[in-house]
Amino acid sequence: MNHGAPSAPPDSEPPDSEPHGSKRHDSEPHNSERHDSEPHADSSTRSGPAGPAAARSAAVPSGPLHFVVIAAASVWSMFVDDPLLMVALLFVIGIALGADYAVGSALLSEWLPTAQRGRVMGMLIMAWFVGAATAYVVGYALISLLESGAWRWALGSAALPAIAFLVARIGTPESPRRLVSRGRVAEARTVLERVYGEEATPEAVESLVEQETAHGLGFAEVFRGDYLKGTAFVGLFWLLQIVPLFAISTFGPTILTAFGISGSRDSVIGSALVSVLFLAGCWRALRLIDTLGRRALIVWSFALMVVPLTVLGLLPTAPVAVVLVCFCAYALFSGGPSILEFIYPTELFPTEVRATAVGAGTAVSRIGAAVGTYLLPIGLDRIGVGPTVLIMAGITLLGFLLCLALAPETRGRRLAEASGVADAQQPTAQPVAQPVGAVDG
Repeated sequence: MNHGAPSAPPDSEPPDSEPHGSKRHDSEPHNSERHDSEPHADSSTRSGPAGPAAARSAAVPSGPLHFVVIAAASVWSMFVDDPLLMVALLFVIGIALGADYAVGSALLSEWLPTAQRGRVMGMLIMAWFVGAATAYVVGYALISLLESGAWRWALGSAALPAIAFLVARIGTPESPRRLVSRGRVAEARTVLERVYGEEATPEAVESLVEQETAHGLGFAEVFRGDYLKGTAFVGLFWLLQIVPLFAISTFGPTILTAFGISGSRDSVIGSALVSVLFLAGCWRALRLIDTLGRRALIVWSFALMVVPLTVLGLLPTAPVAVVLVCFCAYALFSGGPSILEFIYPTELFPTEVRATAVGAGTAVSRIGAAVGTYLLPIGLDRIGVGPTVLIMAGITLLGFLLCLALAPETRGRRLAEASGVADAQQPTAQPVAQPVGAVDG
């Protein structure tokens, strides 16, 4: 989130959908302490498990610092020949990304109106696929233009978006929810007045104070009671989706070559096409997130993702057209779970542990990323492309069964209701605009 104000107050609308399906104890409050920061799901497995080690300060200065580290390490990596130093630099970049990942998603979710939250949070994941598709284009261009050393420029190019995000993050306001939960009501009022002007009425601030009373929830809370169920669901569905997805996105050219699409040029172009279709799948899912609902979207998406992987596994010698259609179908169907990677953890947990929950889910998903990227080439070499893809289909099927059993519905719920810390209210005929949306969370 940058310093631009949202177009409407966060959570300014009344709830307008069916009751939430995963209610927590009403006594467990939602507030916004975020000392325990969290990891990041980068486009590669170098994103480190920063988890609870990273901190989010009141003015969010850590975000710009993270991007300074990323830019500096990326430029440094262009001039490194020592493999150990290269690994160390990539690890540092991953830690910096990881430290910022969940903080940014949690902060953004706390500013968004209920009606916009699903779509905007989904757009964060769409940005990931934009980056993945762009990476193929940049890599292909560098390889085509440079006779040698293209990999150095590829590593150094990461400094450019880091600098852009550094500038965009400067001036980002802190979440008024967190400020209130820390007893800093005056600062929260100042932030609300700066962002929303006259809409930041005393009544709105008082309502926010009532919602964000601190109850001392800490990092361990996400691994206890009903929150443990939510943590397990988020981490496991993310892991079961990410194993085949990262394998396909990382080793796209290798997989397509194994299916008979020979030539580095054809396989790279094919991988870029698949990345674009991952993005298209996210766009399709965004249009369904608030009509079909979270639960139906993730359950049906996992079910449909199984089909093309099964076809590819059973027919490894299929014509090129069939292979491409199956990969494209998988990419399109994967949009549902992809956009919910940020939406579910920010909605299922109270503000006090929201970023910690995102971090825990991301850390578990990194296991899947590592497994997928490490084992896929081994599988292709030892058991062949057909059985390898069937294993990915089986992993996806487990994701379907998990979501069928555990996926809750949070569509149209305020954050306090979705996380189970406030009684769900039935939709009312109240107009969209209420005082300050950060209150209606």
